[in-house]
Amino acid sequence: MWDYSDKVMDHYRNPRNVGKIDDADLIGEAGSLACGDSLKLYIKLKDGVIEDAKFQTFGCGSAVASSSILTEMIIGKTLDEVRKITNKEIADELGGLPPEKMHCSVMGHEALEDALKKYYGDEYQTPEEKYISEKIICTCFNVTEQQIIDAIKVNNLRTVEDITNYTKAGGACGRCKGLIQKIIEANLPKEEKKLSAAQMILRINKVIETVIAPELQKDGGDIELVDIEDNKVYVKLQGRCSSCKNSVLTLKSFVETTLQDKVSQDIEVIQV
Repeated sequence: MWDYSDKVMDHYRNPRNVGKIDDADLIGEAGSLACGDSLKLYIKLKDGVIEDAKFQTFGCGSAVASSSILTEMIIGKTLDEVRKITNKEIADELGGLPPEKMHCSVMGHEALEDALKKYYGDEYQTPEEKYISEKIICTCFNVTEQQIIDAIKVNNLRTVEDITNYTKAGGACGRCKGLIQKIIEANLPKEEKKLSAAQMILRINKVIETVIAPELQKDGGDIELVDIEDNKVYVKLQGRCSSCKNSVLTLKSFVETTLQDKVSQDIEVIQV
């Protein structure tokens, strides 16, 4: 069960500004019913200031709360002021959201961005940004490269799992995880882009000890790190895992995938 702040629960149980503005000056949309969440944001302007804002959403309590708080955040502000709002600020205004629900604040921000793009037109983005924003990375949830890049920069994300929590990308079939990892690596600060051999070994050790081994131990198994040679990681499955007929599947679908997600997409795990 996720731990929600009192403010999240208040906005979920008593959402503000629910509904539709028939003569809205701006309308922004995000998500889709096919993905499980959708949001429509209506904005009414007066003398360049947002006079009213309402929303219609289909989704979980976090989506309702994020949409509700967003309308309160933007009413009374100019468009230049609201275009500076980030999804992190939406979540912070709610007193925080569980990592698995951060995509709800992202959806609110995307609806606002969609409304602003329609208002400002092509001037809102550079040609390069426009190209990147239209490049779909996760086809299951229709997440673009620009949305992933924005999530990385605004929220200081470092793993594929983080990206999934914030954008849903990679949360269904998982085929885009390799592309997501490359986007993460391309957008890391220069000092983080290349791990030294020592850093690689330490990170692999940490992931095995704190993530992989505890999961295997739940079913009576375990794992031992034998050696690391470049991007090849040699391990030995122990306990029930060593005699399990699905040991090869465990090795590839869990151990290797976890190390690729959390350390490097180039890692290959080999059982000895």
